[in-house]
Amino acid sequence: MSFSISDALIQEHNDRRTADLRDDCDHFTRQLARRRIDFDVLVRRAEQFRVAVPSWGLGSGGTRFGRFGFAGEPRNIFEKLEDCEAVFQLVRTTPGISLHIPWDRPDNAAELGRFAETRGLFIDSMNSNTFQDQAGQAHSYQFGSLSHTKAAVRRQAVEHNIECIEIGRRLGARSHTIWIGDGGNFPGQLHFRRALDRYLDSLRVIYAAVPDTWRLFIEHKLYEPAFYSTVLNDWGTSYYCARELGPKAWSLVDLGHHAPNVNVELIVARLIQFGKLGGFHFNDSKYGDDDLDAGSIKPFQLFLIFNELVDAELSRVPGFDPAYMLDQSHNVTDPVESLITSTIELVRAYVQAHLVDRDALAAAQESNDAILALQTLKQAFTTDVGPVLAHARERSGGAIDPIALYRSSGYRAKKASERPAAVRLGAGIV
Repeated sequence: MSFSISDALIQEHNDRRTADLRDDCDHFTRQLARRRIDFDVLVRRAEQFRVAVPSWGLGSGGTRFGRFGFAGEPRNIFEKLEDCEAVFQLVRTTPGISLHIPWDRPDNAAELGRFAETRGLFIDSMNSNTFQDQAGQAHSYQFGSLSHTKAAVRRQAVEHNIECIEIGRRLGARSHTIWIGDGGNFPGQLHFRRALDRYLDSLRVIYAAVPDTWRLFIEHKLYEPAFYSTVLNDWGTSYYCARELGPKAWSLVDLGHHAPNVNVELIVARLIQFGKLGGFHFNDSKYGDDDLDAGSIKPFQLFLIFNELVDAELSRVPGFDPAYMLDQSHNVTDPVESLITSTIELVRAYVQAHLVDRDALAAAQESNDAILALQTLKQAFTTDVGPVLAHARERSGGAIDPIALYRSSGYRAKKASERPAAVRLGAGIV
């Protein structure tokens, strides 16, 4: 039998912490009352928050220089879903799973779907891989995929994306995400306009295969693996392509895909305003696309992003329904712990954004009072909403202290004995 974290184990863990949590909640409830904020409303918002876990995030990541495995690393998609279940059991906000093909290509989609469903999980989004060559592949993506100069390479990349969509149909997915590594390393290597035209032509074929109830997410990136130029290089180009394709196409924002110090929250606001913000790949970074745990480097930026998202939510912006997904590479941490931590930080930023006094902020903005506007945001950001998050997890059947329970359960050691070392799965920074 495969070890899993049981409800009984969670309840035992929570029983030892309930009294302290009640004390914290009572104190925080009184604090919020002075600001005319309802504690229970915040708890319900925390309970309702959802973010999808990436299947590729359950293995060890890597750098250009090496990849380091760890004990109990999942060897196939079923073992990845076991680890996804552990994350979900502890935080209760991650039932959706993003799959990456061909890494997660199932032999039997129905079997995989049942395996996920029995664990309270579902397949949320599909992701294609045309940034790596696979064994037996007829054409190489060394010089591009959907925008390649050769029609045969573009056709191969298009067919792979359509295959991903067909697998997703059988699994009950509801979106498909495309990220390409296409670009140039030298001046003159690409004809910029022709490359984008070829990319759009390829996307149009894929777009036609997307079910009407799905969304197609296109993910821009300023750099890497090509550093001189990329075909889908920024949010403006992404918006242009999504608009050209039609209503099923949306821009996806990965927090690591921008130049250092770019104002990502402004990009988010613009895409909301233009009606093409499809969702996020959440992570964090110091220098580039580090794919670190969300909120580990720039927690204030994460809060400011959620400030824009919550403002749109409360304003009932037409068509606003972003998909939240994690996209991380775990080189020095236990992936389950990192995904738990990131999920908690996303819910934290989401709840903190609901603390912003919108009337006071609007008044400060209208009167050009920069200090009062900043103070209004900082008051929400510096508020410790930990009791709200812990109570929401407890009410949903999760753990009051997820990392403490995960470690005390011995989950990783048990998986190490269940999963002898094997040929490592492909992963990557997406």
